[in-house]
Amino acid sequence: MAVVTAEASGTFLLGGDIPIHRLGFGAMRITGKGIWGEPDDKDEARRVLKRLPELNINFIDTADSYGPFVSEDLIHEVLYPYRDMVIATKGGLTRHGPDIWPPLGRPEYLRQCVLMSLRRLSVERIDLWQLHRIDPKVDRNEQFQVIADMQSEGLIRHVGLSEVSIEEIEAAQQYFPVVSVQNLYNLVHRKSEDVLDYCEHQNIAFIPWFPLSAGKLAEEGSQLSDIAARLGATPSQIALAWILKRSPVMLPIPGTGSLAHLEENTAAASLELSDEDFQTLDELGKAEWASN
Repeated sequence: MAVVTAEASGTFLLGGDIPIHRLGFGAMRITGKGIWGEPDDKDEARRVLKRLPELNINFIDTADSYGPFVSEDLIHEVLYPYRDMVIATKGGLTRHGPDIWPPLGRPEYLRQCVLMSLRRLSVERIDLWQLHRIDPKVDRNEQFQVIADMQSEGLIRHVGLSEVSIEEIEAAQQYFPVVSVQNLYNLVHRKSEDVLDYCEHQNIAFIPWFPLSAGKLAEEGSQLSDIAARLGATPSQIALAWILKRSPVMLPIPGTGSLAHLEENTAAASLELSDEDFQTLDELGKAEWASN
């Protein structure tokens, strides 16, 4: 049986000039518990990364805070030089321990984030650098300005934002083109619906984090599980197929430190939900979101 690859998810032109497959990989889970330190099974993490190009996954999303530094270092160790592959990274969060992520948006720190990511990844320019969070304690215009400066200096090719509103995207666009937005979004978490619609209208990549969650909809006996059984898929695969069908600008990046899970996620790229199944899941997801 032929192996399904990310090519089945279709292609998106990131920033108008970088073609990538829509199903990418989030590299947060190749670290330790609490996204802190080395992964429990470093060899398995290496196998996962090595498998990505074989599965035609050519978009990897990471961050300097994953580990911290562990994710970027492993990506460099296994995949450098990055042939026909976009390594997107983020900066703007500090790490004081497992699951602790204080933002820091001072311009000198954001510049350090970029310079150190360049060094760890061994690249002269980052194809997509994303501000992990806008620091509320620092004038956002100062944060945007230093990012614009680094882009004009050739350190960053394209810029993205994470966990932002439409108003914040438009404010940032006064300084640089915003080519991607990374917000929490999945079948049952719909707070960013308006941001997604805005991104689709503007042809901005929307990168949903935590894309596989289906909440109570994934429970046995649910309509989602019935659809999954009918299509010979898992509930997570159905949730991912729904995400891909939701919008042409959607770039889901399911992450894992397991090779088997990676291949299961990738296989979802070939699942085709009918319009009826999509609509059913859409309504169920909105209802669960409204009830929470």
